[in-house]
Amino acid sequence: MFWDMVSPLYDLFENIYNSKVYTGTGKKVAELIEPSDEVLECACGTGAISIFIAQKCKRLVATDFATGMLKKAAKKCRNYSNTTFKKADITNIKCKGGCFDKAVAGNVIHLLSEPEKALHELWRVVKPGGKIIIPTYINMSKGTGTAAVKFITLLGADFKRQFDLDSYKKFFADKGYSDVEYHVIDGRMPCAIAVITKKS
Repeated sequence: MFWDMVSPLYDLFENIYNSKVYTGTGKKVAELIEPSDEVLECACGTGAISIFIAQKCKRLVATDFATGMLKKAAKKCRNYSNTTFKKADITNIKCKGGCFDKAVAGNVIHLLSEPEKALHELWRVVKPGGKIIIPTYINMSKGTGTAAVKFITLLGADFKRQFDLDSYKKFFADKGYSDVEYHVIDGRMPCAIAVITKKS
């Protein structure tokens, strides 16, 4: 699997190429987390966002489909006893509805052939009044981002779609999500964070 293969080098690549955004995204997501929150993170990767969430929340369940990524994330967050790691499929989350105050899914929507299934699952597992937080690289915004995607695609990544900020907003509007706020972390490859509130 591609993501298992690249897991040992993923942080190195991100920190050399896009460090400001890579770190800034985790910090911004953490600002949206309360100390009383129970948080589900899907597609946690190497734990770049997990490490910031773990410092803020009551409990974090971090999941990914790639075992190699989970091992890296667990090692990164080993000092946080409020955090557990599990292998899971974002399109079929094995828990009852309304379990979590916040659900986070970073840089995965553009890789899914049926992203609406993931959005439905994230919505399902969040409590009424909770938030779904979805950071995604808007690599169509700058030429450097497009070049990086071409390079990663050559290595074997499978991008189903690419966004700039306008098309990212349209993506959620087209899926029927109207109560969405956006934050942009700017850098070599910017990241847009969509925050959907599940109204009670």
